[in-house]
Amino acid sequence: MNILVTGGAGFIGSHTVVALAEAGFTPIILDDFSNSEAGVIDGLESILGFRPVTYTENCHNPETLRRIFRDEKIQGIIHFAAFKAVGESMQKPLEYYDNNVGALIVLLKTMQECHIPHLIFSSSCTVYGEPDALPVTEKTPVKPAFSVYGNTKQIGEEILHDTVSAGIPLKIIALRYFNPIGAHPSAAIGELPRGVPNNLVPFITQTAAGLRTSLTVFGDDYPTPDGTCIRDYIHVLDLAEAHVAALSHLMKTTASSYYDIFNIGTGQGVSVMELIKSFERVTGVSLNYSIGPRRSGDVTAVYAGVEKSEKVLGWKATRSMDQALVDAWRWQVKG
Repeated sequence: MNILVTGGAGFIGSHTVVALAEAGFTPIILDDFSNSEAGVIDGLESILGFRPVTYTENCHNPETLRRIFRDEKIQGIIHFAAFKAVGESMQKPLEYYDNNVGALIVLLKTMQECHIPHLIFSSSCTVYGEPDALPVTEKTPVKPAFSVYGNTKQIGEEILHDTVSAGIPLKIIALRYFNPIGAHPSAAIGELPRGVPNNLVPFITQTAAGLRTSLTVFGDDYPTPDGTCIRDYIHVLDLAEAHVAALSHLMKTTASSYYDIFNIGTGQGVSVMELIKSFERVTGVSLNYSIGPRRSGDVTAVYAGVEKSEKVLGWKATRSMDQALVDAWRWQVKG
């Protein structure tokens, strides 16, 4: 069964390509490489033993989508392709709305036209904002977004809900990711931030490797046990396998129109300082870090309630945070 992976050369997308192939699907990559590197395809080939079919184009052009759908006999889509830098989204709102929302609309229209029913949408735990209670479940209220990026994810979910509510024959699952970290244990693919990393673990590994002089912890005065923010860190391979579980669930669904959302995390909250100390312990590398002021837009704590994904999708995270940190460090050292 051929599955189109938009943004399939990105961090989560490339690991999902591996998970799809291991589960017996045939992944087809669509990526314009605006936020990824062509060398990722070489890494995928070394892991899989074959070179995935790859289209260097984007999702904005319905003619492109029609051609790929037809030529590759696509039966389902996993949609990762989106801009994702929170800070940049505040500086370039129109670009983010055009890319993250506009392309989704083009994709949905073309899917309907070409009778491709299955879609997994890449959403985010940012939709919860600063939650009133923890852990957050799928019933936790969605709060106003802290960023344009977060708002594009909220709008995307609303578009998907409204599309299915209108009776349009599409089966859709939105996965709300928490904080993916790690890399493939082969170190053939991993997280490849361009410029200054937006995520904590690449900043940690780059500091440990001497590529950055120090790491700043943004705030140690939060109302948490050690004063630093708490997040739910999930190994990227566990996250990738959640997409396969979601896709398999969709394909067993008999309803012609279907929409649901799932949290994808570990269910465990870990503080920034705990993550730093764990990295030092499992790698034996000391980090040069300092405490800075709080960063605008950071919520105090958020971690997932995962009962729904375990019950409905039959999926749960199985890899430890220590393993994710070891894999991330192996990837950094190789790079």
